[in-house]
Amino acid sequence: MSVASSRQHTNQAEPVLITEAEPSRADQHDARKKRYVITMLIRMVSLILACVFYQTVWLMAVFAVLGTVLPWIAVVMANDRPPKKKLDVNRYKVPAPDRILESRPSAGRVIDV
Repeated sequence: MSVASSRQHTNQAEPVLITEAEPSRADQHDARKKRYVITMLIRMVSLILACVFYQTVWLMAVFAVLGTVLPWIAVVMANDRPPKKKLDVNRYKVPAPDRILESRPSAGRVIDV
C-alpha cells in the first residue's frame, strides 16, 4: 500500500449512517458495566474521604450520604438501557418542482350535471 493511499484512507470522513439500528447488546452491556464500575469507584473514594474528614462532621456526613446513595444509583443506571439517539439521518428527499403545472385558481367545487 502506498503512502498516498494510506493518507487518503485516514483523511476520509466517517461513513454515513444508513440504518436506525441500535448498538449491539454486547456494546450496551459493556457501557453499562463501565458506568457501574466508575460509579462504585466514586462511592469508594467518598467513603474513604468520609473516614479522612471524621473531625469535620458536616463534611463527613456529605461523603457518607454520597457513599450510601451511590450504590442504588449505580444499580439503576446499570439496569437502564441507553436512550435512543435522535440522529438527523441523511435521507433522500424528493425535490420540489421548479414551477407549478396547474395555475388556475379554484373558485370552489364545481359539479357538472
